[in-house]
Amino acid sequence: MPNINEIATYAKDNAEKLGIKKFDIYGSTIDETSVQVDRGEPKQVKASNRSGVTVRVWNEDKTMGVTSTTDVDPKGLELALKTAYEASFFGVKENVPDFSPEATIPIDNTSHKKAPQSPVSEIIEKLILAEKELLVAHPAIQGVPYNGLAQRDIDRFYLNSDGAVRTESHSIASVYLYSKTEEEGKKPRSAGAFRINRSLDNLDINGCIKETVEKTISHLNYEKIKTGKYRVVFSPEAFLSLLGAFSNLFNAQSILDKQSLSTTDDLGKQIASPLLSVYDDALHPGNIGAESFDGEGTPTRQVSLIENGVLTSFLHSAGTAKRMDAKPTGNASIGAKVSISPNFYHVFAAATPEQELSLETADNVIFIDDLHALHAGVKALQGSFSLPFDGWIINKGVKTSIESATVAGDFLELLKSIIYVEKEVELTPGGVAPKVWVDELSITGE
Repeated sequence: MPNINEIATYAKDNAEKLGIKKFDIYGSTIDETSVQVDRGEPKQVKASNRSGVTVRVWNEDKTMGVTSTTDVDPKGLELALKTAYEASFFGVKENVPDFSPEATIPIDNTSHKKAPQSPVSEIIEKLILAEKELLVAHPAIQGVPYNGLAQRDIDRFYLNSDGAVRTESHSIASVYLYSKTEEEGKKPRSAGAFRINRSLDNLDINGCIKETVEKTISHLNYEKIKTGKYRVVFSPEAFLSLLGAFSNLFNAQSILDKQSLSTTDDLGKQIASPLLSVYDDALHPGNIGAESFDGEGTPTRQVSLIENGVLTSFLHSAGTAKRMDAKPTGNASIGAKVSISPNFYHVFAAATPEQELSLETADNVIFIDDLHALHAGVKALQGSFSLPFDGWIINKGVKTSIESATVAGDFLELLKSIIYVEKEVELTPGGVAPKVWVDELSITGE
């Protein structure tokens, strides 16, 4: 792929040739190597180099057209600009997207460091060794059906006809292990763990193995539980997956489209327990793949969404910010329609609770480690959920795995029913969060 300055020059020259005065381009290249293994042998080895750009052009009538291409040489860009210009005459007439007012603001500390790529043979060797360690860790562990070790380099850029030019690069390495047990007369049990880092050399594969083993073994002795109302503790990952499933709560585009649990009037309202604060913080130190700008060139930042239980702001694109008299927040992706999504959640305890709670002393509490079937069990516009989960029932520090059960409730009621947010946060793929205690939720056992 040509470098950003070459693309900027090609775009400018072609735009002048075609008589196009206003355009912007967002693009990225991902160079990725990933492996999976099965009983000591490589099962799947993939290497890919994916690149693409999205081109937007505005015409004299101020309507906009969009096209995407993987071809960024002069000819490819000329064709993309021409196609987007032709499409602009069929573009929407109302609330036409525009440049972000912050696309030309300088950004400090844009990352341009990439880790050296490890050879494929080394990646396979590391994963085969991890699988082997899992298989010998306990006699009941009979397989690691899902596993993966990957490294990727990412380059991104944004430029527009007003002179904005942004570029950044970074590397990510990740490992995923999910083991399965088989014991005579017992149901198969399984558990998994995930780790992420900037480079393969610093990736905590041993920690991932250890967590997978501990979780898997803890599910071997399982029991049925009675259906009823229970005090529930969500693991950081489980709470963040639920928060992500109802992210329309903070999404300004969803609110304007009336596809959200929030309305414009909800800002400043108490929507959760005063113990809870939630930020969207793309630049959090724990965010390994942190991006310094979004698809519109807006710098990313820390956005306070819930402060002491009060809804404080929404996530915006340049367009929604203009319509709601706010500032863009760096959460936009461009395409046929500008979409908005969270970058990296940071959940933390906002206030000192009246009582300290602990799983060591708790009685008849359900600890939910992992939620499943979020695509089917969440009704995002109604606020309700009914989800199968992996977890344990805890009695005074003794953990007993739950054979199978479902947790159900209303998300807005859940937020208000939070009785304790632990101080210690953990890093997960979707953000950082602590364990979150909810007073009472419906659990359906077998």
